[in-house]
Amino acid sequence: MPIPARLGLVTLGVGDLERSVAFYSALGWERCESSIEGEIVWFRTADTNLGLFPFEELAADATVADPKRGSFDGFTLAMCVEAAEDVGRYLSEAEAAGASIVKPATLAEWGGTSGYFADPDGYLWEIAHNPGFPIGDDGRLTIP
Repeated sequence: MPIPARLGLVTLGVGDLERSVAFYSALGWERCESSIEGEIVWFRTADTNLGLFPFEELAADATVADPKRGSFDGFTLAMCVEAAEDVGRYLSEAEAAGASIVKPATLAEWGGTSGYFADPDGYLWEIAHNPGFPIGDDGRLTIP
């Protein structure tokens, strides 16, 4: 039996839970009622859920000895938006909330627009508009 192809939540290990909660709240993201103050905070997104959990505690839960983060951990988080002009606007809003802009909105060789910001813990988020990947009324991305 195959393993279900699901990504129900993404949990980020963060250095300062309050700082990270303030950042994602400043983006306007909806906080879930099941969050536990000072322990773990959940945010609802159109496609999945985002969890924020103290870095050392997340590493301990996964039984990772001597956890470290590098300058690039080999993955990015991405959100697709409805229009190319939204990429730069949302990057600016993320910067105003406390993000660092890693790559400004740029026309990509694949025909869309893309840019990156880093959250307060350095997690990379791509904001992209891909004209070939439609976004439904529910905010969910469809990759043909």
